[in-house]
Amino acid sequence: MLMPKKVKHRKVHRGGKLKGKAQKGAEVSFGKYGIQTLDFGMLNSREIEAARRAITRHVQRGGKIWCRIFPDHSMTKKGAEVPMGKGKGSPEYFVAKIKPGRVLFEMDGIEESVARRALRLGSDKLSVRTKFITKK
Repeated sequence: MLMPKKVKHRKVHRGGKLKGKAQKGAEVSFGKYGIQTLDFGMLNSREIEAARRAITRHVQRGGKIWCRIFPDHSMTKKGAEVPMGKGKGSPEYFVAKIKPGRVLFEMDGIEESVARRALRLGSDKLSVRTKFITKK
């Protein structure tokens, strides 16, 4: 599971509404092919790991894969049947906040048809809509 080794604050604010398009990380930089988001969202570390595994398994460890996102925002949750009040819950999992246009995964060293299929399998594991893109 992806998570930070150390954080400055254990519990962080959830944050307001995400607005605008991704300024950084919006183009394919390392590989030839990638998947880019079309929606706002919060991807948790389980989704990211499931997508990475699906992509790796389809290419049978061929080529090179880059994961361009990291879950660094902690989400808290109170236990079941806990009364209202008495503070914020404990951190349960980590998420990566995503804006439209952000490149999530990149690939290189394989044919486009194989990359397209692998990235499609990976994007099926994610909770945001994505599209396949190539380097310009």
